[in-house]
Amino acid sequence: MENYLTLSETAQLVGKSKETLRRWDKEGILSAVREPVSNYRMYKRSDVETLMGSLFDIDFDKEISNFVEPHHDYSVLELFAGAGGLAVGLEKAGLKCIALNEIDKWACETLRKNRPEWNVLEGDIKDYNFTNLLNKVDVVTGGFPCQAFSYAGKKLGLNDARGTLFYEFARVIQEVKPPICIGENVRGLLSHEKGNTLQGMISILDEIGYNVMPVQVLKAINYKVPQKRERLILVGVQKDINIDFKYPTPHKKIYNLQDALKKGELYDCDVPQSEGAKYPEYKKQVLEMIPPRGYWRDLPLSVQKKYMGGSFYLGGGKTGMARRIGWDEPSLTLTCSPAQKQTERCHPDETRPFTIREYARIQTFPDSWEFIGPIAQQYKQIGNAVPVNLGQEIGYAIIKFLNTHYNLSIPK
Repeated sequence: MENYLTLSETAQLVGKSKETLRRWDKEGILSAVREPVSNYRMYKRSDVETLMGSLFDIDFDKEISNFVEPHHDYSVLELFAGAGGLAVGLEKAGLKCIALNEIDKWACETLRKNRPEWNVLEGDIKDYNFTNLLNKVDVVTGGFPCQAFSYAGKKLGLNDARGTLFYEFARVIQEVKPPICIGENVRGLLSHEKGNTLQGMISILDEIGYNVMPVQVLKAINYKVPQKRERLILVGVQKDINIDFKYPTPHKKIYNLQDALKKGELYDCDVPQSEGAKYPEYKKQVLEMIPPRGYWRDLPLSVQKKYMGGSFYLGGGKTGMARRIGWDEPSLTLTCSPAQKQTERCHPDETRPFTIREYARIQTFPDSWEFIGPIAQQYKQIGNAVPVNLGQEIGYAIIKFLNTHYNLSIPK
């Protein structure tokens, strides 16, 4: 949707708050339209330009860059590494992974296959001690799972989180003492246990000597990823370092499915052929009726009721069900199972799920990155990954921070 801007993009470009834009919409000053499936508020680019007139001094077509050159060799210890989405992104930014821990055997095989030189530590993080890396690592990263804590008083300490994987994440940070640590998680962490889980994590990082920067949810579509995926980023900085971490600046251009699967700016060739999951015959017959960008509400009413079952009467959009992605839009968030009923992501032209290599493209993995294991395990590895391009942009922000830190630390 090149001729449209999101609410966030419009607010940023006109220098007004989202609340002001919502009020302008009600008052007819700048009217929004609704994206047909997600119901997101969108603005016609031409309407914004007309409204601002000569006062509008921002070049819509001028692209920003977060690129920064590392001033030194910076090292990363990655925990819960998965199939390497974040690690590859950080590598592309200029950071060096000196060790990665992952418990899933197939993900470890994938890491070893693609980067034989990486030190892949397979197994439960509880079984590893990292004190040998004390003061030898610049950043610890980790996509720890979201788990509730048992509270012991108003302020949560490290020991109160024992038994959770966040405890292990914090323990390793305490053992290694990097200048900065980066945790990533699902957006739902914001509201998990009414926000108490996140507050507990912040409290624990504070106890072990880290100030937590304001938590942000980064939208992958703003960072050269053709997918509507969101990741919560938790950044801790050593308390004796008086430097703020600045999140990567969002890009203006939004990439779509065509950019992912066809030759263009993101890739220099069409997506390679690969194996993929298939729909059962009944589901295929239903999805044949869905147009690109359509979903279950585009079916005949009798088919809707039969396909949706009891869900038909429960209300709500359920826009992921019987969903066919359009070429001219970003993909919805990929899941670990491509043919799951609640989160279908049907190919625009062919009535089938995305293949392994199409999945990888949507997550911005390079075509050279091979996934090891049964096909279900490959989908799981890709679906769980941090998009590579998002990881790269976060990597630039980390390098910018470390450049500033070490430049200030060097005696004049």
